[in-house]
Amino acid sequence: MGSIGVHSEVGALRTVLVHRPGRALERLTPANREEFLFDDLVWVERAREEHDAFTDVLRGRGVEVLYVKELLAETLAHSAEARDGIVERAVSSYTVGLSLVGELQSYLAGLDPADLAEALIGGLLLSEIEGADIAELSRRSLGAVLADHDTFVLPPLPNSLFTRDSSAWLYSGVVLPPLFWHARRLEVVNLSFIYRYHPRFASAEFSFWYPPEGDAGRFAVEDLGQEVSLEGGDVMPIGNRTVLVGMGERSTGRMVEHMADALFEAEAAERIIACRMVQDRAYMHLDTVFGFVDREVVIAYRPVVDAMKVYSIYPSDRKGHFDIAEETDVYAAVTDALGIGEVRVVATGGDTFQAAREQWDDANNVVALEPGVVIAYSKNTHTNARLREAGVEVIEIEGAELGKGRGGCHCMTCPVVREP
Repeated sequence: MGSIGVHSEVGALRTVLVHRPGRALERLTPANREEFLFDDLVWVERAREEHDAFTDVLRGRGVEVLYVKELLAETLAHSAEARDGIVERAVSSYTVGLSLVGELQSYLAGLDPADLAEALIGGLLLSEIEGADIAELSRRSLGAVLADHDTFVLPPLPNSLFTRDSSAWLYSGVVLPPLFWHARRLEVVNLSFIYRYHPRFASAEFSFWYPPEGDAGRFAVEDLGQEVSLEGGDVMPIGNRTVLVGMGERSTGRMVEHMADALFEAEAAERIIACRMVQDRAYMHLDTVFGFVDREVVIAYRPVVDAMKVYSIYPSDRKGHFDIAEETDVYAAVTDALGIGEVRVVATGGDTFQAAREQWDDANNVVALEPGVVIAYSKNTHTNARLREAGVEVIEIEGAELGKGRGGCHCMTCPVVREP
C-alpha cells in the first residue's frame, strides 16, 4: 500500500477506500428512505454497474481500490478481539434492548466473517436470526412482542456508499468523526475496527487524530448531540500543512476545535481554514460546493462559496486555545496558505437554473486522480465543459442511480494514500 497518508486533494491518488452498493440499499423503501437519508429509491443493480464502471476507471489509472466490506470481513477473520468488540459495540441494550442482547450477540458470534460483515453493513431482520424461536422471544422480550418479522434488529447502513464521510485521512493520520445523523454512526464503528485490527493498517505507522486511540465505538450508543459532529465531506487536506474544513449542515465548530488541537499538537498542520456555510441539505458538505481540480484550479458553486464567512485558525501559545483571523474569502485564504500566485475558479456551469440543477446533481463533487485529471458524472454537461475549457481532463461516468443518495465521485472515495 505504500506509505500511508493523504497529503493533498489533487496529488496522485494511490489507494482509495470504496463501498460497492449492496444489501443495505436493497432495503430502502418509500417508508424508510428518509430515515436512512435518501431522497429517492435506488435501482441497486444499475447502481452496482455504475459503481463497477467507476472503480474500473480508478484501477485503469493505477489506483489501488479497497472495499469496506472485504476489509471488514478480513478484519473479523484475523482478530478475535475485533470480532468480539464489534459485536459488543453493535449489539447493546441501547441498540436492541436489554432482553435481546444475549440472543443476538450469540447469533452473530456464530456467523462466519463474511456473513457477519454483511449483517453489520446490510442490516439484520428479526426473521433472519436463524434458529431463533420468535414465539419464545416474544414471551420475554418487549422488542420482539412489538416487532413484526421484518423489523431490523441491526439497521442497514446504506450511506456506507459514501466512504468520504466516515473517516478522513489528513496527512499522516486519520479522523474517525462522530457523524451528524445517528443513522450513520455505526459506519464509523466499522472503520474504527478496520483501521485498528486489519493487518494492513495495524502494521502501518499513522496517528489517530480523533478519537486519540481510534476507538469510535461509543458513538454507536452514546448520543453526543448534533452540536458535536464532523463529516469527512467537509474536510480537505489541501497541502502545505493546511486543512480546509466546512461548517454547514453536518460539521460543527466544537469538533473542528478537537481536530485542530490534535493536528497542532502533533505539528501535522499549522493552519485550519474554516468556512461557515449555509445550513441546507443541498449544500450538506463543503465538497458539494467547492473542491480542487488542479494545483491552482478550484471548482465552486459561487452563490454559496462567495457568501461563506472564512476564518484561519492557528495554534496559540496556550494549550487548548487558538489564534483566529477572519479572511476576505476562501480563494484568498487558500492562495495564501498554499503560497501560490492566484487560484483560478471554475464556476458550476450553465445559467442560474442550470448551475443550481448541476450543483444538486454533484457537479462540484469530482475526485482528482492527479493534478488536472478528475472523474465526474456525465450528466453535468455544462460544468464538465467548463472544466475542460480550463484545461482539466474530465473522465465521465454514469451516475443516475449512484447520485440518488446525494453524493458524487468525491463522496464515494476515501483516499488512504495520496501524494503531495
